[in-house]
Amino acid sequence: MASLRHERRISAPADVVWHVIAQPESIVNWFPGVVSCKVEGSMRTITLASGIVMPEEILTIDALQRRFAYHITAPLYRFHLGTIDVIELAERESLCVYSTTAEPDALALIVAGGSLGALAEIQRLAEAAAKGE
Repeated sequence: MASLRHERRISAPADVVWHVIAQPESIVNWFPGVVSCKVEGSMRTITLASGIVMPEEILTIDALQRRFAYHITAPLYRFHLGTIDVIELAERESLCVYSTTAEPDALALIVAGGSLGALAEIQRLAEAAAKGE
């Protein structure tokens, strides 16, 4: 089972960064290749630009800890756990951590690769919001 983690310092308050990711539907705004999203209860179904549909179960949306956790339930995965944590470093400085654990290992690498692009976009959106753009 592969487990990968990427992190990024963001020049924005933690609450601003959290606001970017806290709504499950917002994934279309910041995860590369996700073109649509439907949420029903704790289930989120994303559609990728390739046309692949990926069902996910939302496990946690914790505003107090600023943690979003989900797992992909597509049969392609024997196991998947994704977590995004937003940690306050200072008043206008945050650390966003995106972790992926999956089996088979190759699928963890694919999701973790996308999470690098996701972190860049989360940073862009949060920093723009913090500047009032």
